[in-house]
Amino acid sequence: MSYSTDPRATRSREAMLVAARELLVSEGPGAITHQRVAQQAGVGRATAYRHWPRAEQLLLDAMGGTDLPLFRDPEAPVRPWLRRQLRQLADELAVPAVAAVAVTLAQSAMWDPEIAHQQDESTRTIAERIHAAIELAVEGGELATTAGAADVAALLVGPIVYRTAMQRGDVSDALIDRLVDSVGTWHR
Repeated sequence: MSYSTDPRATRSREAMLVAARELLVSEGPGAITHQRVAQQAGVGRATAYRHWPRAEQLLLDAMGGTDLPLFRDPEAPVRPWLRRQLRQLADELAVPAVAAVAVTLAQSAMWDPEIAHQQDESTRTIAERIHAAIELAVEGGELATTAGAADVAALLVGPIVYRTAMQRGDVSDALIDRLVDSVGTWHR
């Protein structure tokens, strides 16, 4: 039986992913080391290295495997729904560990094709979901004109990431309102 199909290897891998996610939430990305994850999962450090030769691979897997909760299932009226989604994003990025992970992954994506692929998939998903919400608003007559479809996600998400991760500041409700207004002309 190969290592990759060994049920014990599967169980230890899953235990380490659970441990890594717990450490990520409680202590941030710096806590994701082979030693800490193995200790938290109750396995040997060599086992962690067998599954993930590099710590950033472990971090990537700890963050992956879950569907992005944001911008799913848009509902009319879209404007308040969009405000709630942006507020949730801002609140999550206000947690220093979450902001640090976002910046770390963006930086890692510049050199690591695997991480770049995962980042591309995530940003594509967000853009598609926001686009679907904007289409719903236009179809429902709630939104008269819109910015270019390719720009909408950047107009909405980019400033929140900048304010939280780069400036380490809070995102006010007034800023969220300005961002939503930047998408186009809303009928109120």
